[in-house]
Amino acid sequence: MLIDTYDRVATDLRVSLTDRCNLRCTYCMPEEGLQWLAKPDLLSDDEIVRLVGIAVTRLGITDVRFTGGEPLLRPGLVSIVQRCAALDPRPKMSLTTNGIGLKRTAAALKDAGLDRVNVSLDTLRPDVFKTLTRRDRHHDVLAGLEAAREAGLTPVKVNTVLMPGLNDDEAPDLLAWAVEHGYELRFIEQMPLDAQHGWKREGMITAGDILRSLRTRFDLAPEGDTDRGSAPAERWTVDGGPHRVGVIASVTRPFCRACDRTRLTADGQVRTCLFAREETDLRTALRSDAPDEEIARLWKVAMWGKKAGSGLDDPSFLQPDRPMSAIGG
Repeated sequence: MLIDTYDRVATDLRVSLTDRCNLRCTYCMPEEGLQWLAKPDLLSDDEIVRLVGIAVTRLGITDVRFTGGEPLLRPGLVSIVQRCAALDPRPKMSLTTNGIGLKRTAAALKDAGLDRVNVSLDTLRPDVFKTLTRRDRHHDVLAGLEAAREAGLTPVKVNTVLMPGLNDDEAPDLLAWAVEHGYELRFIEQMPLDAQHGWKREGMITAGDILRSLRTRFDLAPEGDTDRGSAPAERWTVDGGPHRVGVIASVTRPFCRACDRTRLTADGQVRTCLFAREETDLRTALRSDAPDEEIARLWKVAMWGKKAGSGLDDPSFLQPDRPMSAIGG
């Protein structure tokens, strides 16, 4: 097992397939983009499948989430999903995407073995989308969402970040739209993972702000037990159900004490936390012909050193050098 000194066991693996993205979201990267990883530094398809296999068959991983950057930009994505679906035991597999390429790939991904998707969409207004992402692709995201639902990649979850002065007034409209279309909406507090290091705690839209806004139109009731365990989202039923909405409050309501995640970057580094400043290199071991047992050992040592929390509530918190696009969601 991937256990740490606080008796947390990692069963959820987040795998970044690329650091590249076809959007330039203001809370993630500058308009001109970033210096992307060189192709030789990226894990190959075979290396990704091997590491996922080690995690699933030797280290107790049961859930695999493919992320980016934008994972749909990875040419071998469908094959990677298909090969991971053939593992024994078979992991549950999901994908976090901006949805732009989902219309053309949703059916193939479902056939390959993908279980569901999370799609990022921050606004219902095309002009605001263009301002937030610096790209005019709002219609493509909506089409991708529909394709995912039709392909059976359900539940289709929609991830939304609210930004002051841009889309912070849209929370009730977004929830009404999600309920109408059968999507599960999850609001995410803006996190200090932007490449520009421009995040400020002051003025950010908090979970409390989001819930107050939603309650101007909807009746929200906590779903089930208030202890959500390792789930990052606190969830509420909407107007008595069956629809629900989630809020991921990484900044104001952290869930570190029950975290069950381990992360693998596109260049083969293990990260114990989104906000970690240290990484453990598995790529070198892979390319030095290390046996699976040695790679598993390195991974276990890395996770044993996982810290108690993200440190976001510490005045001395320092943002990681890598931005979200290079870490993986």
